[in-house]
Amino acid sequence: MRSGKDRLWPWQLALLAVMLLLWHGLTAREILPSFFFGRPLLVWAVLRQWFASGLIYPHLGVTLLETLLAFVCGTLLGILAGMWLGLSPRLARLLDPYVKAVNAMPRVVLAPIFAMWFGLGVGSKVALGITLVFFGVFFNVLQGIREVSPVVLANARLLGASRAQLLRHVYWPAATSWVFSSLHTSVGMAFVGAVVGEYLGSARGVGYLILQAEGVFDINAVIAGIVVLTVCALLLDALVTRVERRLLVWRPTPASTTLAEPR
Repeated sequence: MRSGKDRLWPWQLALLAVMLLLWHGLTAREILPSFFFGRPLLVWAVLRQWFASGLIYPHLGVTLLETLLAFVCGTLLGILAGMWLGLSPRLARLLDPYVKAVNAMPRVVLAPIFAMWFGLGVGSKVALGITLVFFGVFFNVLQGIREVSPVVLANARLLGASRAQLLRHVYWPAATSWVFSSLHTSVGMAFVGAVVGEYLGSARGVGYLILQAEGVFDINAVIAGIVVLTVCALLLDALVTRVERRLLVWRPTPASTTLAEPR
């Protein structure tokens, strides 16, 4: 039997078509000024020109490289730090005010500092992206470790499980679902880090293209850049979802957890 999600995709496409037609109609009649809101057909023309001429490929390659490096490095660091502090309650209490202070900081303001430290190349964008990805993963892993059932831990220890076995068979499975829930948000954060870094100083990247379009008030090219970034983010998020389904096969699906209707 096909899932409800599979049956929804025609309606989702229909909703997208309605929104595009509404956008086209409002801007064509100048109810929404096209200078500020662009026109879907002109946005499509910019996208076709970018991909047909090959202009977008080197810029998109740089942005994707920065995003993937920030996403992978930030995720790994977040997992390691979350596991470490989750298994060391005393150290977690010691570092708690400092972690909260750094997390409360608007990390986008670090971009100029990273530009001075690492230059205007890929390094500064990756560093900014890591700071945006890290904390989402870190706090989710930390919470997952803290919510491990004491009964499960006690039973595992009673059966003679070592610290390494507890980590592998109890703590890590408990934290995995928390990790993946944070990764869907982290995908967008990694793109934000890359694009903001390109805004502040770069000669390549989709963020650089958007900045150039802003400089000449070309709203259609700005929207085209946003569309490219959005599609790439959705594809990366779909990849994360695919990996999640592979690794979390033990987790019950929503359909299997619904209560049966009374007869």
